[in-house]
Amino acid sequence: MNRRISISLLLCAALPAPVRAEQNAMVSFNRDVRPILSDKCFACHGPDEKKRDSKLRLDIREQAVKPAESGDTAIVPGKPEASQLIARVTTKDRDDRMPPSKTHKQVSSQEVETLRRWIAEGAVYQGHWAFIKPERPALPFATPNPIDAFIRARLQKEGLQPSPEAPRETLIRRVSLDLTGLPPPPEEVSAFLADQAPAAYERVVDRLLASPRYGEKMAQQWLDFARYADSNGFQSDGSRFMWPWRDWVIRAYNSNQPFDQFTIEQLAGDLLPNATLPQKVATGFHRNTRLNGEGGRIEAEWFAETVIDRVDTTGQTWLGLTLGCARCHDHKYDPISQREFYQLYAYFNSNEESGVLDADGRNTKPLIGVPTAEHEKQLAVLETARTAARGQLAAAEKALPAAQIEWEKSVRTQLSDEAKMWMPLVPATVVSTGGATFARQPDGTVLATGTNADFDTYTLTAPLGGGGSLAAILLDALPDASLPTQSLGRAPNGNFVLTDINATITSPQLPAPRRTTSRRILASA
Repeated sequence: MNRRISISLLLCAALPAPVRAEQNAMVSFNRDVRPILSDKCFACHGPDEKKRDSKLRLDIREQAVKPAESGDTAIVPGKPEASQLIARVTTKDRDDRMPPSKTHKQVSSQEVETLRRWIAEGAVYQGHWAFIKPERPALPFATPNPIDAFIRARLQKEGLQPSPEAPRETLIRRVSLDLTGLPPPPEEVSAFLADQAPAAYERVVDRLLASPRYGEKMAQQWLDFARYADSNGFQSDGSRFMWPWRDWVIRAYNSNQPFDQFTIEQLAGDLLPNATLPQKVATGFHRNTRLNGEGGRIEAEWFAETVIDRVDTTGQTWLGLTLGCARCHDHKYDPISQREFYQLYAYFNSNEESGVLDADGRNTKPLIGVPTAEHEKQLAVLETARTAARGQLAAAEKALPAAQIEWEKSVRTQLSDEAKMWMPLVPATVVSTGGATFARQPDGTVLATGTNADFDTYTLTAPLGGGGSLAAILLDALPDASLPTQSLGRAPNGNFVLTDINATITSPQLPAPRRTTSRRILASA
């Protein structure tokens, strides 16, 4: 405990320089001045032309340092005492004081001092923060870890002491949550507590960075920017298949893919030479738009909404701009005009994907197949089987002409002697359940007469010839002059209607009668 206290005191005694550096540093427009002007001045002297007073713009340097028609100048670089901005925010005259009292806003003395220093230093403006190239700052003082240098400098500025080193249980919990979003399992905590080597903590960090969970944690913000979801985000909010793109993002983080390549593949991966399947999947970034399957949708309207969503998302994700406001008017605070918004709109308007779902769809077309590793294995097995089946089919097709010739010869042989195919049955008895009577005709046929019931069952009993075998039954309905309309049946319209036909074969050699029901009836007349 004493050693920790002495170290803290030593740090405090050794770090006066960062405080003086902070006090003497130049005022930053974006960090120090823009927030003041945005809160107190831009409502009346900013980008909104309709609400601008006195034709004065303070958000653009060229306008702010330009003399007005009265000869006064809002900002005179290097001369705060000659600048109307300072005069107006400090005057005691309520009619001239800015901002006006009706706004219920007042520039504090500290903010006035910041504006004075900024003008005295030349009133240097800075562009939008997203358009400024990051610069590596100088370290406030030397430390083993550069991050600690800035943290300790800020602590000293605020008059705070560093917290004592946390217990090892807390350290591993913090770093695990920071890098993976998950608490460490008990066995990992126990292993870390047991490892007293100087590099034990570094080994934990390396292990967590190598974990797939690291990419899952780090990808969360990007997935949010890209409006990723497993559902369509509109109407009934049905499910969609977008997880292959999500997994691509996670793999990109885990493999530490360079950001420029990360950008290219998501915006134009399918246009790269010899694009791989993962590069095509990467373009799913702009397939995360809401999908509309509502019955009364207007396709042209939803197409426009889809394009606007892509413009806005591109601006927020890559440009650091909230482009959505410029859909209806020039942006109120970001440097983007309505014209520029629709120039970007024209670019994305070339995409044919409308965001309108088919009745049974989960994703809009075009689609590509993205098999998993397990699916790849199954597809390989199926492809092997398909190749073998195609080989068999090709061999069969090759042999088909000769086989068909042989089959046709055999059929012709069978048809050449019909007497060998069919043997007329000579009924010994014919019985009707509906009261009909039957008369045997000279040609061997049977004519039904007498009672003509609506539904009737005829039972014919006849001996089998040809050794008692039966392969098929051919039943012919023949016209007769005694029948209505001299047609085939006894119905008033002359129709002959057969519902079903059954056959029962009995023989002393059979242990029991064998009954068959016809599975196929071919009618002919």
